Parts: sequence; structure tokens; C-alpha cells
Amino acid sequence: MEESGGCVVLFAGLGVGHLTPMVELAKLFLRRGLAVTIAVPTRHDSASIGVAAAPTVASLAAANPSISFHHLPPPHYRNPDPIPIVGMLDMLRLCSPSLRDLLRSLPSVAALVVDVFCAHAIDVAAELRVPAYIYSTSSAGAFASSLHLPHFLSKTSRSLGDMGKEPLHFPGLPPIPASDMPSTLRDREGRAYKARVELCARVSDASGVLLNTFEWLEPRAVKALRDGACNPGRLTPPVYCVGPLVAAPAEEARRSERHACLAWLDAQPDRSVVFLCFGSLGVVSAPQLREIARGLEASGHRFLWVVRNPPDPSKFFERWAEPDLAALLPDGFLERTRDRGLVVPSWAPQVEVLRHSATGAFVTHCGWNSTLEGVAAGVPLLCWPQFAEQSLNKVFIVEEMKVGVVMEGYDDEMVRAEEVEAKVRLVMESEEGARLRERLAVAKEKAAEALVDGGPSRLAFDEFVKDLSASK
Repeated sequence: MEESGGCVVLFAGLGVGHLTPMVELAKLFLRRGLAVTIAVPTRHDSASIGVAAAPTVASLAAANPSISFHHLPPPHYRNPDPIPIVGMLDMLRLCSPSLRDLLRSLPSVAALVVDVFCAHAIDVAAELRVPAYIYSTSSAGAFASSLHLPHFLSKTSRSLGDMGKEPLHFPGLPPIPASDMPSTLRDREGRAYKARVELCARVSDASGVLLNTFEWLEPRAVKALRDGACNPGRLTPPVYCVGPLVAAPAEEARRSERHACLAWLDAQPDRSVVFLCFGSLGVVSAPQLREIARGLEASGHRFLWVVRNPPDPSKFFERWAEPDLAALLPDGFLERTRDRGLVVPSWAPQVEVLRHSATGAFVTHCGWNSTLEGVAAGVPLLCWPQFAEQSLNKVFIVEEMKVGVVMEGYDDEMVRAEEVEAKVRLVMESEEGARLRERLAVAKEKAAEALVDGGPSRLAFDEFVKDLSASK
């Protein structure tokens, strides 16, 4: 197939959790011979949600020299909205002039692909007569639910926040407790809800939607999107499932450079270790850390646990100091569990850990990147959502995909040690856990099949490129 000429520009927003899958999407374009530029709002610190820290972008650029990274300076404006999501969306919208300048500076632009939270940039593309596509870096289910929510609420005067755990029935999705919808959507009169709805309304203006998922994992949600059931009365553009696009394991120039936790895993039996990690922003309180420790110890199972300092609201988006593990965890815990557990401060190479043969379960915050990484590695998920759409993903993981179980109490003040112990034992010891591992073995196979030449996700990307060529 003859490829379209010109550069594809990707507009990323919302920080590293959205930037990483943008980089993986860029690699698909590179394989098709298309030049790629990623436009990313950047600053030299990480104190603002929605803006990537310059060192993070520099690291990604160094690891991906074939991709051009263009820094969009975040606009300076007074009195940013105190609601984080609203302030972030304002900031991304105010990047439009810089994005327009970038597009005009390029000899030829084949397409603009925008993060779903940057959908306002469709106007820039329209002005310059460039096809614009939306890239959803979360689940198809989360995208479908946010798209359908305004239609759902048009039939009631209530807000989601008034509905408690009342089940919501959306096309192609399992019943969703209203309390598991993102907090930014729970007040229909709030600025956050209105800003999100405004973004969803822009979907109809896009030339297509790229989803970071694969059809086997979310068939009902994908079908509902394609059938237009999620956006009644409005146009739904073509939907392309191109995932699972997850970061590849880090290139290792020398084996001695491997993270120490990987060497520790090498010494553990296959599928014997419970891995606990809550994503790039996930943290839990000091009392909760002690409950987790007691639960892990009581379970008797091996574990690899990434521990960060408890949250400090004044430093939520700053780099946290290294935790004092001995002070945070119960007295004697590290000594008593040293023969079967490893606690790692702050960070571990998650993709490598999940793909290691010793890893048998994954306690996760249910961020979509982490979910896909766990599924692609064939590791059962123990769901512990924290914020954003993570509780929503939890519903899909457990009820629809059937690749995980829930840590009860995540939406209360505390997940108790007894619950940690019980769920670890369930996944690692019980017949239900065995069935879960069988399901994940199939999911791992299907994820790999989706990405090979001729696989469903590769064919979907082929179709997208063909449609893109036809639009020029």
C-alpha cells in the first residue's frame, strides 16, 4: 500500500500516563514510513497536572531518536481554575496558538492525532485543513461511558453524585455503580462535568477514533461505539482498535544494569510472587501501608512491593523523597519477611516485572496502561483503584473482561489486612484463582495475536492509514 506523505503530529496531554501510549502509537506510524512529531506541553518541573516534566520528555526523546518531540511552552495565565481538571483543560486549550504555529511550520502534515483531553485542537486542524483524529488512551469502556453519559443524564434531573451505588446501564457495558464513575463527572452542574461533556461533544467532529485496546478484550464496548449506540443522535466517526500499545521492556546494554528486583525475581519459583505497584502517581496513607504489610505477612506468599511516601497534598505532583521503609512499615516486618519478600522504594521496572516468569499476581490501581501491561503479561489483577477512571476500569476488569478481582474497601477509609490476605490467597491458592490464570493465559495470547502482522489491531491500523491516505 502506498503511504500518505507528510508528517503525523500527535498532541499529548495529561502528563506521562498519556504521553507513554502516545509514544507507542508514534512507533506504529514510523513502521509505516511516516514521520512523527509529538507536541507536548512541557515545563522544567512537574508541579502542574497536564504538563510533562522536561526531564521525562528528554528521557523519552533519547530512547526514541526517530520521533521528533516538540515542546509546547505552557501558557502563562493568571488565576488558573482551582479545580485541577478544569485548570488543566484550560491550559491545554491555551496551547492552541503554539500548536497552530507548529503545524504551519511543517512542510506537509498528514494528520493531527490528539489525546481525548485535547479534543479542542480539532479546531486548529480544521482551520488548516488537516484531518484530525482522537486517541483514547483509556479503555474502550471508559470512552463509551463518558460519550453516553450526557444522553443518559438528559432523562433525569439527578447528578451521579446523588445516585450512590445505583447501577448505571450504558450500551455495551456491564452495570456500573454510579459511585465508580470518575469524580469529575458526578456533579452535572459543576465546571469539571461541563468541561468533560464539551470535550465529548467534539468526538463527532473528528475523522476517526483510535482506541488503545484490542477487540477480544472489550468486544461489547467496541461494538456499541461502532454502532453509534453510545452517542445517539450524533455522528460517531470510524473506530479503530490499535492496542494493546504498552511500553516495551527497557533496552539493557549490560546485564549488570538490570534493576536489583529482577535479579531477586530470578531466584523465585514461577508464578509465586505478588507484585504491588500503584502507578506513577499512586500513593497510600501510612496506616494503609501498615495494613498492607500485615496482610502480606499473614498470607505467607512471596511479594515484591513498590512503596512510596504517604501523600502530601502540597506536593502531589512533585517528585517524592525516598521513603524511610523501616519507619513506615510495622516493626520487624522487613526482617521477618526478608526470605520471601522484597520492598522497593519508589519505583520498579513494571513491564519487566510483570513479564518475569516469577510474577503470579498484580495488585494495581487499574490505570489503563498498567491494566494492559498486566493483561499482555498474562498476570491476574487485584484491583485497588484510586482516582480518575480507575474505579470504572475496575468494573470492566472484574465484570466484563474477567481478568481480576477487587480489593474490597478501596472506596472506604481502609483496605484491611484481612482483605489483603484473603485476596492474595484467593488468586494464588484457590480454584477461582486457577480459573483466573487460565483466562489470563488466553488474554495474553490474544493480546500478542492482535499485534502481529495480519492480527486484528494491525489490520485496524492498516485500515486507518488507508482511510487517512484517502482523506488527503
